[in-house]
Amino acid sequence: MTTLPRGAAASSHRAVRRRRAVAVAGAVSAGLLVLAACDKPTPIATITVGSDSVSAEATCGGEGKALNTASLNKCLQDKDIDEIGVDPTKTVRFGVDPDIADNGWTILMNGQPLVESSKKTYQEIPGSVFFNAQYGAQGDSTLVSIKEGEESATGLWSFRLKKSDD
Repeated sequence: MTTLPRGAAASSHRAVRRRRAVAVAGAVSAGLLVLAACDKPTPIATITVGSDSVSAEATCGGEGKALNTASLNKCLQDKDIDEIGVDPTKTVRFGVDPDIADNGWTILMNGQPLVESSKKTYQEIPGSVFFNAQYGAQGDSTLVSIKEGEESATGLWSFRLKKSDD
């Protein structure tokens, strides 16, 4: 049997419930603040060769704002990019998020357009193209970029393709 005066147990139970409600409201508020502080990730571009693939967020831009020529050139010099091995007899598949496709995108090889701009989310190119001097390839490694935007570039996703015989 309880030794609390009549009605005291009920009021202390209400106080516990009130504290819990305040704690829950505080946790929800903190969670919303954390989510609001997060930056929206840039869209992703993916290159697939056989069963291997590599995906990346934008090397530069990708947030809808036009990039100037100096920014693009600096981006194309970036050495910290993902790479994938390419057997020249295989097909290289390029895939982009619909956000990129809606703005149009072009595949660049060593900074030069390789194909016409597309609004599709997927393109295929024979692997041999990336190591053929006729297309501007030099040696066993090629810088391939995806440029978002038809008129002005708004994003750049870069990858290094390394020749392999897998």
